[in-house]
Amino acid sequence: MYALRYQRLVVKLGTSTLTAGSPNLSKPQIDAIVGQVASLCDIGCEIIIVSSGAMAAGRERLAFPELPREIPSKQMLSAVGQPRLMALYEQLFGLHGRPVAQVLLTRADLARRGSYLNARNTLRALLDHDVLPVVNENDTTATEEIRVGDNDNLSALVANLIDADLLLILTDQPGMFTADPRQNPEAKMLQEVTTSEIPPELWKAAGGTDGNLGSGGMMTKLQAADLARRSGTETIIAQGSNTNVIIKAARGQSVGTRFTSLASALESRKRYILSGWDGKASVTVDTGAMTALQDGSSLLPVGVSSVVGTFGRGDTVAVFSPDGREVARGLSSYPSSELLEIIGLQSDQISERLGYAYGDEVIHRDQLVLLK
Repeated sequence: MYALRYQRLVVKLGTSTLTAGSPNLSKPQIDAIVGQVASLCDIGCEIIIVSSGAMAAGRERLAFPELPREIPSKQMLSAVGQPRLMALYEQLFGLHGRPVAQVLLTRADLARRGSYLNARNTLRALLDHDVLPVVNENDTTATEEIRVGDNDNLSALVANLIDADLLLILTDQPGMFTADPRQNPEAKMLQEVTTSEIPPELWKAAGGTDGNLGSGGMMTKLQAADLARRSGTETIIAQGSNTNVIIKAARGQSVGTRFTSLASALESRKRYILSGWDGKASVTVDTGAMTALQDGSSLLPVGVSSVVGTFGRGDTVAVFSPDGREVARGLSSYPSSELLEIIGLQSDQISERLGYAYGDEVIHRDQLVLLK
Protein backbone atom coordinates (compact mmCIF):
# COMPACT_ATOMS: atom_id res chain seq x y z
CA MET A 1 0.00 0.00 0.00
CA TYR A 2 1.36 3.41 -0.99
CA ALA A 3 0.99 6.59 1.04
CA LEU A 4 -0.15 8.99 -1.66
CA ARG A 5 0.35 12.73 -1.85
CA TYR A 6 -1.75 13.11 -5.01
CA GLN A 7 -5.07 11.39 -5.76
CA ARG A 8 -5.94 12.71 -9.23
CA LEU A 9 -3.16 12.70 -11.80
CA VAL A 10 -2.71 13.55 -15.45
CA VAL A 11 0.26 11.65 -16.87
CA LYS A 12 1.66 12.97 -20.16
CA LEU A 13 3.64 10.35 -22.08
CA GLY A 14 6.00 11.75 -24.67
CA THR A 15 7.03 9.88 -27.80
CA SER A 16 10.60 9.52 -26.53
CA THR A 17 9.24 7.78 -23.42
CA LEU A 18 7.00 5.42 -25.37
CA THR A 19 9.81 4.45 -27.76
CA ALA A 20 12.55 4.30 -25.09
CA GLY A 21 14.72 6.23 -27.52
CA SER A 22 14.33 3.65 -30.28
CA PRO A 23 12.71 4.15 -33.71
CA ASN A 24 9.63 2.13 -32.69
CA LEU A 25 7.22 1.86 -29.79
CA SER A 26 8.81 -0.06 -26.92
CA LYS A 27 6.34 -2.60 -25.57
CA PRO A 28 8.46 -3.35 -22.43
CA GLN A 29 8.66 0.37 -21.64
CA ILE A 30 4.93 0.91 -22.15
CA ASP A 31 4.18 -2.24 -20.14
CA ALA A 32 6.20 -0.86 -17.21
CA ILE A 33 4.24 2.41 -17.36
CA VAL A 34 0.92 0.56 -17.57
CA GLY A 35 1.84 -1.52 -14.51
CA GLN A 36 2.52 1.60 -12.45
CA VAL A 37 -0.71 3.28 -13.53
CA ALA A 38 -2.77 0.15 -12.87
CA SER A 39 -1.32 -0.33 -9.39
CA LEU A 40 -2.13 3.27 -8.47
CA CYS A 41 -5.67 2.97 -9.85
CA ASP A 42 -6.13 -0.18 -7.76
CA ILE A 43 -5.66 1.85 -4.57
CA GLY A 44 -8.00 4.66 -5.54
CA CYS A 45 -5.96 7.02 -7.70
CA GLU A 46 -7.77 8.69 -10.57
CA ILE A 47 -5.45 8.87 -13.58
CA ILE A 48 -5.82 10.23 -17.08
CA ILE A 49 -3.13 9.52 -19.65
CA VAL A 50 -2.34 12.09 -22.32
CA SER A 51 -0.41 10.08 -24.86
CA SER A 52 1.77 11.01 -27.78
CA GLY A 53 3.13 8.28 -30.03
CA ALA A 54 0.48 8.00 -32.75
CA MET A 55 2.78 9.30 -35.46
CA ALA A 56 5.58 7.02 -34.30
CA ALA A 57 3.22 4.03 -34.41
CA GLY A 58 2.08 5.00 -37.91
CA ARG A 59 5.62 5.48 -39.09
CA GLU A 60 6.51 2.03 -37.79
CA ARG A 61 3.53 0.40 -39.49
CA LEU A 62 4.24 2.01 -42.87
CA ALA A 63 8.02 1.63 -42.54
CA PHE A 64 8.71 5.32 -43.11
CA PRO A 65 12.45 5.97 -42.75
CA GLU A 66 11.87 9.28 -40.99
CA LEU A 67 9.10 11.62 -39.92
CA PRO A 68 7.92 13.65 -42.93
CA ARG A 69 7.76 17.43 -42.81
CA GLU A 70 4.46 17.82 -44.65
CA ILE A 71 1.42 18.27 -42.39
CA PRO A 72 -0.87 15.97 -44.44
CA SER A 73 1.73 13.19 -44.23
CA LYS A 74 1.96 13.62 -40.47
CA GLN A 75 -1.81 13.51 -40.22
CA MET A 76 -1.81 10.35 -42.31
CA LEU A 77 0.73 8.70 -39.98
CA SER A 78 -1.40 9.69 -36.97
CA ALA A 79 -4.51 8.20 -38.56
CA VAL A 80 -2.66 4.92 -39.14
CA GLY A 81 -0.92 4.88 -35.78
CA GLN A 82 -3.67 5.95 -33.40
CA PRO A 83 -5.68 2.68 -33.51
CA ARG A 84 -2.46 0.68 -33.19
CA LEU A 85 -1.46 2.70 -30.13
CA MET A 86 -4.88 2.29 -28.54
CA ALA A 87 -4.87 -1.44 -29.28
CA LEU A 88 -1.61 -1.73 -27.38
CA TYR A 89 -3.01 0.18 -24.40
CA GLU A 90 -6.16 -1.95 -24.49
CA GLN A 91 -4.07 -5.13 -24.51
CA LEU A 92 -1.68 -4.14 -21.72
CA PHE A 93 -4.26 -2.56 -19.40
CA GLY A 94 -6.52 -5.54 -20.08
CA LEU A 95 -3.93 -7.76 -18.42
CA HIS A 96 -4.64 -5.77 -15.25
CA GLY A 97 -8.39 -6.01 -15.72
CA ARG A 98 -8.74 -2.31 -16.43
CA PRO A 99 -10.75 -0.98 -19.41
CA VAL A 100 -9.50 2.04 -21.35
CA ALA A 101 -11.25 4.69 -23.47
CA GLN A 102 -9.93 6.82 -26.29
CA VAL A 103 -10.63 10.55 -26.05
CA LEU A 104 -9.52 12.76 -28.95
CA LEU A 105 -9.36 16.50 -28.23
CA THR A 106 -7.92 19.70 -29.61
CA ARG A 107 -7.26 22.97 -27.87
CA ALA A 108 -10.23 24.42 -29.76
CA ASP A 109 -12.50 21.85 -28.10
CA LEU A 110 -11.52 23.23 -24.70
CA ALA A 111 -11.75 26.87 -25.74
CA ARG A 112 -15.50 26.61 -26.41
CA ARG A 113 -17.49 26.51 -23.21
CA GLY A 114 -20.05 23.97 -24.42
CA SER A 115 -17.49 21.47 -25.67
CA TYR A 116 -15.35 22.15 -22.57
CA LEU A 117 -18.25 21.05 -20.40
CA ASN A 118 -18.91 18.01 -22.61
CA ALA A 119 -15.29 16.92 -22.32
CA ARG A 120 -15.24 17.48 -18.57
CA ASN A 121 -18.41 15.46 -18.04
CA THR A 122 -17.17 12.63 -20.25
CA LEU A 123 -13.84 12.35 -18.46
CA ARG A 124 -15.52 12.44 -15.06
CA ALA A 125 -18.00 9.76 -16.11
CA LEU A 126 -15.13 7.53 -17.27
CA LEU A 127 -13.27 7.99 -13.97
CA ASP A 128 -16.46 7.35 -11.99
CA HIS A 129 -16.84 4.01 -13.78
CA ASP A 130 -13.18 3.00 -13.31
CA VAL A 131 -12.39 3.40 -16.99
CA LEU A 132 -8.95 4.83 -17.75
CA PRO A 133 -9.12 7.67 -20.31
CA VAL A 134 -6.32 7.89 -22.86
CA VAL A 135 -6.35 11.38 -24.34
CA ASN A 136 -4.61 12.37 -27.54
CA GLU A 137 -4.60 15.53 -29.60
CA ASN A 138 -6.74 14.92 -32.67
CA ASP A 139 -3.87 14.99 -35.16
CA THR A 140 -5.99 13.90 -38.09
CA THR A 141 -7.97 17.15 -38.07
CA ALA A 142 -5.73 19.64 -36.26
CA THR A 143 -2.70 21.19 -37.96
CA GLU A 144 -1.15 23.89 -35.78
CA GLU A 145 -0.92 21.49 -32.85
CA ILE A 146 1.17 19.01 -34.85
CA ARG A 147 3.70 21.71 -35.63
CA VAL A 148 4.17 22.82 -32.03
CA GLY A 149 3.85 19.55 -30.12
CA ASP A 150 0.62 20.53 -28.47
CA ASN A 151 0.08 17.31 -26.52
CA ASP A 152 2.20 18.97 -23.83
CA ASN A 153 -0.06 22.01 -23.57
CA LEU A 154 -3.09 19.79 -24.05
CA SER A 155 -2.08 17.85 -20.93
CA ALA A 156 -2.12 21.10 -18.93
CA LEU A 157 -5.59 21.93 -20.26
CA VAL A 158 -6.81 18.45 -19.32
CA ALA A 159 -5.33 18.90 -15.83
CA ASN A 160 -7.34 22.10 -15.50
CA LEU A 161 -10.40 20.41 -16.97
CA ILE A 162 -10.57 17.77 -14.22
CA ASP A 163 -8.98 19.77 -11.36
CA ALA A 164 -5.98 17.42 -11.21
CA ASP A 165 -3.70 17.45 -8.18
CA LEU A 166 -0.63 16.68 -10.28
CA LEU A 167 0.44 16.90 -13.90
CA LEU A 168 3.34 14.52 -14.53
CA ILE A 169 5.12 15.14 -17.84
CA LEU A 170 7.37 12.23 -18.75
CA THR A 171 10.15 12.74 -21.26
CA ASP A 172 13.69 11.55 -22.05
CA GLN A 173 15.31 14.17 -19.79
CA PRO A 174 15.61 13.84 -15.99
CA GLY A 175 14.18 17.31 -15.46
CA MET A 176 14.69 20.99 -16.27
CA PHE A 177 18.26 22.31 -16.38
CA THR A 178 19.71 25.78 -16.02
CA ALA A 179 21.19 25.31 -19.51
CA ASP A 180 21.19 22.66 -22.22
CA PRO A 181 23.18 19.81 -20.59
CA ARG A 182 24.17 18.48 -24.00
CA GLN A 183 26.03 21.71 -24.72
CA ASN A 184 26.97 22.99 -21.27
CA PRO A 185 28.61 20.50 -18.86
CA GLU A 186 28.03 22.96 -15.98
CA ALA A 187 24.25 22.88 -16.41
CA LYS A 188 22.43 21.92 -13.21
CA MET A 189 19.06 20.28 -12.86
CA LEU A 190 16.57 22.16 -10.71
CA GLN A 191 14.70 20.17 -8.09
CA GLU A 192 11.92 22.72 -7.66
CA VAL A 193 10.59 25.95 -9.10
CA THR A 194 8.57 27.99 -6.60
CA THR A 195 8.79 31.54 -7.93
CA SER A 196 5.70 33.19 -9.41
CA GLU A 197 7.52 33.64 -12.71
CA ILE A 198 9.62 30.90 -14.28
CA PRO A 199 13.24 32.20 -14.42
CA PRO A 200 14.31 33.52 -17.87
CA GLU A 201 17.29 31.17 -17.97
CA LEU A 202 14.91 28.20 -17.88
CA TRP A 203 13.00 29.50 -20.89
CA LYS A 204 16.29 30.02 -22.69
CA ALA A 205 17.54 26.56 -21.75
CA ALA A 206 14.30 24.94 -22.93
CA GLY A 207 15.18 25.81 -26.51
CA GLY A 208 13.37 23.83 -29.18
CA THR A 209 12.95 20.21 -30.17
CA ASP A 210 15.70 17.75 -30.94
CA GLY A 211 14.35 14.55 -32.40
CA ASN A 212 12.58 13.05 -35.39
CA LEU A 213 9.96 10.92 -33.65
CA GLY A 214 7.99 13.49 -31.69
CA SER A 215 7.10 17.10 -32.35
CA GLY A 216 7.42 18.69 -28.94
CA GLY A 217 10.43 19.81 -26.96
CA MET A 218 11.32 21.13 -23.53
CA MET A 219 9.84 24.50 -24.48
CA THR A 220 6.31 23.13 -24.81
CA LYS A 221 6.76 21.15 -21.60
CA LEU A 222 7.79 24.31 -19.76
CA GLN A 223 4.79 26.13 -21.24
CA ALA A 224 2.53 23.32 -20.02
CA ALA A 225 4.04 23.43 -16.54
CA ASP A 226 3.48 27.18 -16.33
CA LEU A 227 -0.12 26.88 -17.51
CA ALA A 228 -0.94 24.05 -15.10
CA ARG A 229 0.61 25.69 -12.03
CA ARG A 230 -1.38 28.87 -12.67
CA SER A 231 -4.54 26.77 -12.76
CA GLY A 232 -3.81 25.19 -9.38
CA THR A 233 -2.08 21.96 -10.46
CA GLU A 234 1.42 21.04 -9.32
CA THR A 235 3.60 19.85 -12.19
CA ILE A 236 6.60 17.55 -12.44
CA ILE A 237 8.80 17.11 -15.50
CA ALA A 238 10.71 13.84 -15.14
CA GLN A 239 12.36 11.02 -17.03
CA GLY A 240 9.95 8.33 -18.17
CA SER A 241 12.55 5.56 -17.91
CA ASN A 242 13.11 6.27 -14.22
CA THR A 243 12.06 3.11 -12.35
CA ASN A 244 8.56 3.52 -10.86
CA VAL A 245 8.64 7.24 -11.64
CA ILE A 246 4.83 7.56 -11.66
CA ILE A 247 4.47 5.84 -8.28
CA LYS A 248 7.29 7.94 -6.82
CA ALA A 249 5.66 11.13 -8.07
CA ALA A 250 2.23 10.15 -6.71
CA ARG A 251 3.84 9.50 -3.32
CA GLY A 252 5.50 12.92 -3.31
CA GLN A 253 9.04 11.58 -3.62
CA SER A 254 11.67 13.73 -5.27
CA VAL A 255 11.77 13.02 -9.00
CA GLY A 256 12.53 15.40 -11.83
CA THR A 257 11.73 19.09 -11.48
CA ARG A 258 8.66 20.07 -9.49
CA PHE A 259 6.74 23.27 -10.24
CA THR A 260 4.62 24.28 -7.26
CA SER A 261 1.11 25.55 -7.95
CA LEU A 262 0.43 29.26 -7.64
CA ALA A 263 -3.18 28.80 -6.54
CA SER A 264 -5.35 25.93 -5.43
CA ALA A 265 -7.47 24.24 -8.07
CA LEU A 266 -10.53 25.20 -6.04
CA GLU A 267 -9.56 28.89 -6.04
CA SER A 268 -8.92 28.74 -9.77
CA ARG A 269 -12.30 27.11 -10.39
CA LYS A 270 -14.08 29.68 -8.21
CA ARG A 271 -12.47 32.60 -10.03
CA TYR A 272 -13.50 31.11 -13.37
CA ILE A 273 -17.11 30.70 -12.27
CA LEU A 274 -17.45 34.02 -10.46
CA SER A 275 -15.95 36.03 -13.31
CA GLY A 276 -18.10 34.41 -16.00
CA TRP A 277 -21.48 35.93 -15.06
CA ASP A 278 -22.97 38.39 -17.57
CA GLY A 279 -25.09 40.11 -14.91
CA LYS A 280 -28.35 38.86 -16.38
CA ALA A 281 -28.61 35.05 -16.49
CA SER A 282 -30.11 33.69 -13.29
CA VAL A 283 -32.37 31.14 -11.66
CA THR A 284 -34.47 31.41 -8.53
CA VAL A 285 -34.74 28.42 -6.23
CA ASP A 286 -37.22 27.38 -3.57
CA THR A 287 -36.57 27.03 0.15
CA GLY A 288 -35.84 23.31 -0.05
CA ALA A 289 -33.24 23.80 -2.74
CA MET A 290 -31.67 26.62 -0.69
CA THR A 291 -31.19 24.26 2.25
CA ALA A 292 -29.80 21.54 -0.01
CA LEU A 293 -27.27 23.92 -1.59
CA GLN A 294 -26.07 25.09 1.81
CA ASP A 295 -25.60 21.44 2.79
CA GLY A 296 -23.32 20.89 -0.21
CA SER A 297 -25.79 19.35 -2.67
CA SER A 298 -26.23 20.05 -6.37
CA LEU A 299 -29.11 22.13 -7.74
CA LEU A 300 -31.79 19.87 -9.21
CA PRO A 301 -34.57 20.96 -11.57
CA VAL A 302 -37.22 20.22 -8.96
CA GLY A 303 -35.81 23.07 -6.86
CA VAL A 304 -35.85 25.72 -9.59
CA SER A 305 -38.84 28.02 -9.59
CA SER A 306 -37.95 30.52 -12.34
CA VAL A 307 -35.38 31.29 -15.05
CA VAL A 308 -34.26 34.76 -16.17
CA GLY A 309 -32.21 35.67 -19.23
CA THR A 310 -30.84 33.70 -22.16
CA PHE A 311 -27.80 31.50 -21.63
CA GLY A 312 -26.15 28.45 -23.09
CA ARG A 313 -25.03 25.15 -21.64
CA GLY A 314 -21.92 25.73 -19.56
CA ASP A 315 -22.57 29.45 -19.01
CA THR A 316 -22.37 31.00 -15.56
CA VAL A 317 -25.72 31.78 -13.96
CA ALA A 318 -26.54 33.47 -10.67
CA VAL A 319 -28.67 31.62 -8.13
CA PHE A 320 -31.18 33.67 -6.16
CA SER A 321 -33.08 32.75 -3.01
CA PRO A 322 -36.89 33.05 -2.78
CA ASP A 323 -36.48 36.49 -1.18
CA GLY A 324 -34.27 37.79 -4.00
CA ARG A 325 -30.76 37.42 -2.51
CA GLU A 326 -27.93 36.15 -4.72
CA VAL A 327 -26.66 33.09 -2.90
CA ALA A 328 -24.49 31.30 -5.47
CA ARG A 329 -23.12 31.18 -8.99
CA GLY A 330 -22.53 28.13 -11.10
CA LEU A 331 -22.20 26.62 -14.54
CA SER A 332 -25.53 25.51 -15.94
CA SER A 333 -25.77 22.00 -17.35
CA TYR A 334 -28.69 23.07 -19.54
CA PRO A 335 -29.32 26.11 -21.76
CA SER A 336 -32.09 28.44 -20.67
CA SER A 337 -34.48 27.21 -23.39
CA GLU A 338 -34.26 23.63 -22.11
CA LEU A 339 -34.18 24.59 -18.45
CA LEU A 340 -37.54 26.32 -18.89
CA GLU A 341 -38.91 22.95 -20.03
CA ILE A 342 -37.73 21.01 -16.98
CA ILE A 343 -38.02 23.34 -13.99
CA GLY A 344 -39.96 21.70 -11.19
CA LEU A 345 -39.41 18.18 -12.56
CA GLN A 346 -37.77 15.26 -10.82
CA SER A 347 -34.40 14.38 -12.32
CA ASP A 348 -35.65 11.08 -13.73
CA GLN A 349 -38.24 13.02 -15.76
CA ILE A 350 -35.69 15.11 -17.69
CA SER A 351 -35.08 12.64 -20.52
CA GLU A 352 -38.82 11.99 -20.77
CA ARG A 353 -39.47 15.71 -21.30
CA LEU A 354 -36.48 16.57 -23.50
CA GLY A 355 -35.77 13.21 -25.10
CA TYR A 356 -32.24 13.23 -23.61
CA ALA A 357 -30.43 14.38 -20.48
CA TYR A 358 -27.07 15.99 -19.75
CA GLY A 359 -27.28 14.79 -16.17
CA ASP A 360 -29.53 14.94 -13.13
CA GLU A 361 -28.39 18.39 -12.06
CA VAL A 362 -29.09 21.89 -13.28
CA ILE A 363 -25.83 22.89 -11.61
CA HIS A 364 -23.51 20.20 -10.26
CA ARG A 365 -22.05 20.95 -6.83
CA ASP A 366 -18.52 20.85 -8.33
CA GLN A 367 -19.55 23.69 -10.65
CA LEU A 368 -21.16 25.81 -7.91
CA VAL A 369 -19.75 28.58 -5.71
CA LEU A 370 -21.76 29.61 -2.66
CA LEU A 371 -21.64 33.32 -1.79
CA LYS A 372 -21.35 34.46 1.80
